[in-house]
Amino acid sequence: MLTSLTVKNFTLVESLEVDFSNGMTALTGETGAGKSLVLDALSMALGDRADTDRIRQGQDRAEVSALFDIAQSAAAAEWLTDNDFAPDGNDCLMRRILTREGRSRGYINGQPATMQQLRELGEMLMDIHSQHEHQSLLRRDSHRQMLDDFAACTTLANTLRDTHKQWSSTHQQAQKLASASDELEARKALLGFQLEELGQLALMEGELPRLEEQQQLLSNAEAILRDSHALIQLCRDGDDFNLQDGLGRAMHLLGSMPNKPVALQEVEKLLNSALIEVEEAGREIQHHLDSFELDPEQLQQIEERLSAIYQLARKHRINPEELLEKQRALQAELDQLTGGTDNLEALQQRADKLLLEYQNQATELSQVRNEAAKQLSVLVEQQFSSLSMKGARFVVNLTPIDPTNPSAHGLENIEFLIATNPGEPPKPLARIASGGELSRISLAIQVIAARHSTIATLVFDEVDVGIGGATAEVVGRLLRELGSGGQVICVTHQPQVAACAHHQLRVTKQTGADSAHSDIHRLQEDERIGEIARMLGGSTITATTLNHARELLELANQPN
Repeated sequence: MLTSLTVKNFTLVESLEVDFSNGMTALTGETGAGKSLVLDALSMALGDRADTDRIRQGQDRAEVSALFDIAQSAAAAEWLTDNDFAPDGNDCLMRRILTREGRSRGYINGQPATMQQLRELGEMLMDIHSQHEHQSLLRRDSHRQMLDDFAACTTLANTLRDTHKQWSSTHQQAQKLASASDELEARKALLGFQLEELGQLALMEGELPRLEEQQQLLSNAEAILRDSHALIQLCRDGDDFNLQDGLGRAMHLLGSMPNKPVALQEVEKLLNSALIEVEEAGREIQHHLDSFELDPEQLQQIEERLSAIYQLARKHRINPEELLEKQRALQAELDQLTGGTDNLEALQQRADKLLLEYQNQATELSQVRNEAAKQLSVLVEQQFSSLSMKGARFVVNLTPIDPTNPSAHGLENIEFLIATNPGEPPKPLARIASGGELSRISLAIQVIAARHSTIATLVFDEVDVGIGGATAEVVGRLLRELGSGGQVICVTHQPQVAACAHHQLRVTKQTGADSAHSDIHRLQEDERIGEIARMLGGSTITATTLNHARELLELANQPN
């Protein structure tokens, strides 16, 4: 049950906190005062889409918080526990923040939550019926959804849709694989040939960079050998001068020098270090010369090997270093295609199994729908009598579809038919019902659906549009009856409906020179008389309208 709603900087509201009680609560006020903003704010808190134009002019963000008592909602309590949002006690707080930049943040019991999580929890706590919901009666998809909701088989319908999706995907894969058998064989032959070429090449991991390095070395072997001999002469073997002898003479001079200054002592250390490095360099050069060989035949072999690698890479239109990865990819594809027959058989078996599951689920769903369709027709027709549509017939028509072409929605098309006058055959709503009749049909269905709902809070947004007089009084009593067993919040312009409420909130709008804001006030008994009188007679309230308002309230409080 909704216990309170806090709104900040949302459309015409600067700051607002509203407390709600069980029973039926009517939201009333003049046109344009902002009655529907309460429901818009609730929808935002429950994860619905929110536009930045909902943020109050001049403010950076809007914030909405809805507090629920979940003591009677076992499903919501279980969901909160399963998703690590478990509250202390029975209070559940849902909060939503929307910034001017379009960023949206949600919270459940103070912890960050996704919009999907807000919506999932919101659907367990509150059911909102829109004032435009009667327009959905013109769409056959809505008829199926309404019937499934009434029959409490939405879970089964969703399971059926998932099974159909899996079957359809598997069936299409099997058909594609079966129809591509010729192409499959051609592809396998090509892959075999390509893999044979790559296998003959027998390229090893890391071989290419090693061959390229050796090729560069052998291609410049003569210049490297010549320069290496020059280096060894310069370092130690030169007759006229070499670095090793020169450094030795320098060390001799420093070693025989008496009373060397500190600076020359440091020089002696540096030169000694240099002499050691030069001697080591000479040994490395000599080792290189001793092991280095000119081998034109090896160079030719390496260049032929590299040419084969480069040529095969060009054939596959890839870089040479990608050849090994290409070979692995081709082998994986061939392995998959080689098992194509086995795959086709396995896919077909899986498709057959899924189709059997689908047929069993669809048959069960059809049985539930057929039984529910009869019950719904009877209950709606009973409501018609009280909504000034006596004698009208309501038929939930289930038409079997082609069983060879399974549908994600089951074995039948579902359509609501109506006959507004006795003796007429039922026809589609779009061809028979007027706007006012659609409103009453929608209201009848919504009231029946609400009676079967396990959701504690039901919200009706001007569902009484297009009716009046005695019919409005009946609607009010229906909503009051629903509220007696839970919580009903109703936005209404009808005084007869408002009079039936257990509680009444009035929405007002104050307009200043450069701003406007809405406010909500809980009405006491005498205030309710004045508000209902306003709804009856407009801005001019007379003693007659006051007496009429008082009479409506007295009649509403009388037992049926």
